[in-house]
Amino acid sequence: MDALEIARWQFGITTVYHFMMVPLTIGLGLVVAVIQTLWYRTGKVEYLRMTKFWGKLFLINFIMGVATGIVQEFQFGMAWSEYSRFVGDVFGAPLALEALLAFFVESTFLGLWIFGWKQLKRGIHLACLWIAVIGSVFSAYFIIVANSWMQHPVGVTMVNGRPVMTDAWAVFTNNTAMVAVPHTLFGALAVAGAFLLGIAWYHLWRRRHDGIDTVGADGRAVAGEAVIPGRDKADYKVWITSLRIGAVVAMISFAGTAFTGDLQGKLMFEQQPMKMAAAEAACHDGTGFSVLSVGNLGSKSCNDIVAVIEVPGILSFLAKGDFNTEVKGVNSLLDEYKASTAPTCRTIPCTAIGQAKTSSTYPSWK
Repeated sequence: MDALEIARWQFGITTVYHFMMVPLTIGLGLVVAVIQTLWYRTGKVEYLRMTKFWGKLFLINFIMGVATGIVQEFQFGMAWSEYSRFVGDVFGAPLALEALLAFFVESTFLGLWIFGWKQLKRGIHLACLWIAVIGSVFSAYFIIVANSWMQHPVGVTMVNGRPVMTDAWAVFTNNTAMVAVPHTLFGALAVAGAFLLGIAWYHLWRRRHDGIDTVGADGRAVAGEAVIPGRDKADYKVWITSLRIGAVVAMISFAGTAFTGDLQGKLMFEQQPMKMAAAEAACHDGTGFSVLSVGNLGSKSCNDIVAVIEVPGILSFLAKGDFNTEVKGVNSLLDEYKASTAPTCRTIPCTAIGQAKTSSTYPSWK
């Protein structure tokens, strides 16, 4: 394994581990902020316990996300130095805003929230958490803007073979980002909802298993008290309320994720048909969606992919919203791309389509 492969593995592993933390941090932060707001308004002890318990898990996850995220920032410049130089004039803007604005806001106000339980007034303490959580949402927005520009470059002009930002508004309101942001937020809330459901259910099961809670004649749970400190009736309310909040958050966010994901899928079929065709293993034109496909891992031909289980019409629905419009597959799109780039490669020395796009033949991307 050479240095390039090691660098790619390192970046891939860091990215995967980092993104394991990101959705839970965003979603759980929003949920904890809502729970603390409920405590602020009602003064109920179970909401205070919930805030402190789920808040600790939120902080642990946040710290892990920061640790992996900082490493990832350095890897952009080290493992992807040539790419960073090429797109730095555009890609650097949202990344800088994420680091200098959103991340510092998150860190500052989260620190005030951590150490300000007794030092700050309850309202100011709650406001610190909300500001930190909103900062995390803006952090996600800026990262998604950078990623969306890679998928759909807008608002730039090619100068000396490099993209230069000429329309910041177009970059930051890229329609790819406008669809991806709500999809990401709903996905983050779905993770947080499932997180609450799983942990709260486990604690309720432990209380039942340990004989603290019983079942009444009507089939309802009867909360009990244990000699162990903290396992009182308020403890039962903590977990049953967490379970209910998690269920509501999960159901709403799962529906939101499906709806926004459908919009994102249709936009991707429009902007990046090859990417979606490859992701869905659609080698040939048609309407069928492959649930299970098999093929030779080392093969360079899409013809070696065989759809074992295919559902007719679903691919058309993902792409066009109906069940009968034929969608172009990898082979058809590949022929189109070869034909469209052939004149450029004949007149300009190029070893790849990406290099051809950096030439003066492409004066601007709008």
